Amino acid sequence: MTVKLIVEALWLVSALGLTALVLLHSPKGDGLGGLGGQAQLFTSTKSAEITLNRVTWVLTVLFMGLTVVLSAGWLQPRA
Repeated sequence: MTVKLIVEALWLVSALGLTALVLLHSPKGDGLGGLGGQAQLFTSTKSAEITLNRVTWVLTVLFMGLTVVLSAGWLQPRA
């Protein structure tokens, strides 16, 4: 296995994980419930949301970094 193949596999896993995590996020718009203050009634999932945000940001940075490395051709063997 070459380094490029490992990086491509890691890139693919990060892309799939990032897609899944973005779909798991709750919508930020509160709709009409935000007018009466009902949006803050249930705050028990706040720590889960914070963790989900952190993992999403880590996967975003990993995905973008690997995208730059792969698109720049830095892993190509030099002649």
